[in-house]
Amino acid sequence: RHDIRGSVAHAACLVKAGILTAKEAAKITAGLKAVEKEMASGAFVWKLEYEDVHMAVETRLTEIIGTLGGKLHTGRSRNDQVALDIRLYLKDELYEIISLLHGLKKTLVEVAAANVDSVMPGYTHLQRAQPVLLSHHLLAYYEMFKRDTGRFLDALERVDELPLGAGALAGSPYNLDRALAAKLLGFARVTENSIDAVSDRDFTVEFISACSIMMMHVSRLSEELILWASQEFRFIELSDAFSTGSSIMPQKKNPDVCELGRGKTGRVYGNLTAILSVMKALPLAYNKDMQEDKEPLFDTVDTVKAVLAVYPPMLASMHVRKDVMRSACETGFLNATDAADYLVKKGMPFREAHHVAGRLVAYCIKKGKTLGSLEPAEWQGFSRLFGADIREAVKIESSVASRAIYGGTSPANVKKRLKAVLAELKKGGC
Repeated sequence: RHDIRGSVAHAACLVKAGILTAKEAAKITAGLKAVEKEMASGAFVWKLEYEDVHMAVETRLTEIIGTLGGKLHTGRSRNDQVALDIRLYLKDELYEIISLLHGLKKTLVEVAAANVDSVMPGYTHLQRAQPVLLSHHLLAYYEMFKRDTGRFLDALERVDELPLGAGALAGSPYNLDRALAAKLLGFARVTENSIDAVSDRDFTVEFISACSIMMMHVSRLSEELILWASQEFRFIELSDAFSTGSSIMPQKKNPDVCELGRGKTGRVYGNLTAILSVMKALPLAYNKDMQEDKEPLFDTVDTVKAVLAVYPPMLASMHVRKDVMRSACETGFLNATDAADYLVKKGMPFREAHHVAGRLVAYCIKKGKTLGSLEPAEWQGFSRLFGADIREAVKIESSVASRAIYGGTSPANVKKRLKAVLAELKKGGC
């Protein structure tokens, strides 16, 4: 399809250059459309002697319209032809991937909006650290995927150049209007150097690199969903549609889709390594090694699109156990920092306050208590600065609400950010 699009535009340029008549170009275009129709219907017969898609199209075109088909390749090389085809293909796929990624971001925001009152432990080193809102946690992934969208848009900027007219490497000897070809094919600009035009696969490397970073984010999200769905966490339950049972253990509910998403990240990383390894030592200009760019590119596109298609419905159908998340915040002394902050606000140096809070935690562990269950006299035993309002200060909700700094997890902040990102998504932005 992309090869034929390029050929139709090239025929128009040949007319302007005086190499084809308008009548000849019309006949060639009709023949190309017939070939495209055969390919779309499955009627096209691929033969080994065709060597590649370019020769397959040209040979079949000549069979349909006669020797006139042989004029089409005038002023063109397979080197600039294949460079054009890849760019046309990748432009189409980038638009689709950006659209799919938009759907994932939208679902994340919708799940976050439905959980603005859900408190959960925030983690560092996979140890309970401080309470946060689940919506704040999910919006962290929104920010990651938003940056990924930006990277794809940047990659699209580099893809959006027309190489046609570069010929084999030195440029076409015919007076072809490259600007016309760019306009007909929807390219923003033409390439500036004919050697670079046929040698360049940076745009492929950049695309797979952007996909690798995005898949890293998918993998991190997958890992957390796997942990949260485990019996050790029990924060969420994934729908049966995205889980499987065990062939031997009837009690199991395995998060297979998440595991596959995590696993496919390595596949995309492998594709990035493959294309970099192919290109790393090639002299200018075109080399047959570059034919090896197709497999990592096509596989990456298919893998990323499959992942982006399945994650939104999985997230949308996920059941959040708010009570379990809330209960997890009550153990592990996630509010210890709040006790220290209380003392700092009363005038105590932070390092001293940190030490007092540490002693409080050790005391509670020894007594089998939580900070929230301590009596006023017990607080006073550690510092006279503790007043009657300390019990309110170390409540989980108070801890979350106190993080009111811009970008923090307070409910007011999160609601404001949700409103902003919903507006971003509605406008179709990053």
